[in-house]
Amino acid sequence: MTDRVFPSTKPATNGAAATNPSFPATKAQLYGATRPTYRPQPNRKRSRGCCCACVLWTTAVIVILIVLAVIAGAIIYVLYRPQRPSFDVSGLNISSLNLTSASHLTTNINLNITARNPNKKLVYTYNPITISVTTERDDIVVGSGSIPSFVHGTKNTTFLRAAITSSGVQLDDVSAGKLKADLKSKNGVALKLELETKVKVKMGGLKTPKARIRVTCQGIKATVPSGKKATTASVSNANCKVDLRIKIWKWTF
Repeated sequence: MTDRVFPSTKPATNGAAATNPSFPATKAQLYGATRPTYRPQPNRKRSRGCCCACVLWTTAVIVILIVLAVIAGAIIYVLYRPQRPSFDVSGLNISSLNLTSASHLTTNINLNITARNPNKKLVYTYNPITISVTTERDDIVVGSGSIPSFVHGTKNTTFLRAAITSSGVQLDDVSAGKLKADLKSKNGVALKLELETKVKVKMGGLKTPKARIRVTCQGIKATVPSGKKATTASVSNANCKVDLRIKIWKWTF
């Protein structure tokens, strides 16, 4: 009777000794190979808190500065009581206002203006002033001139003079026709003055930046001289409007 050989239930290991893994498997065996390295995360709540604190402090500083500026401006306004200067047309004499058949305009006008500074503590310093004289109805330029720069002291009244001229200025047909009709009017021609320059204000040791100022005067009635004798325009109804905006901190006048 021959012996029977039964195959082994252990798998072949090609000569290597087989090792049986421990059962059940540990957590280190299951996750050790794929588990990422631990890195501590930054504290985001702390950084957000710092940003919020910086924003709050910056806002508080800005608000405080604005409040201080408003208080300082109010104090300066109460102490100095700034008022705008005033201008009046005190005289306008026309030596010539001639429009030829070829639409050439020649003008010679002497203008007198009275400037008043009503302030007790403010001094105005004006740049050279440009003057333009136009017809009130159609804005046709009659002539132009200028006034030198000057300093307007406190509670001061200054008399200004200017020569308004134009020599052989060529007008277009439409403007020439309108001007001829105005010059022939029995009531005279209505003129408008525009003065424009820049001014700065001195209040004690404080000086403001230069601001634009425009003075517009209307209500002037002028007649054309028929001979060599100059005519005097009617300025009794003349009204001058001052457009000036100067900022003192948060106050504007």
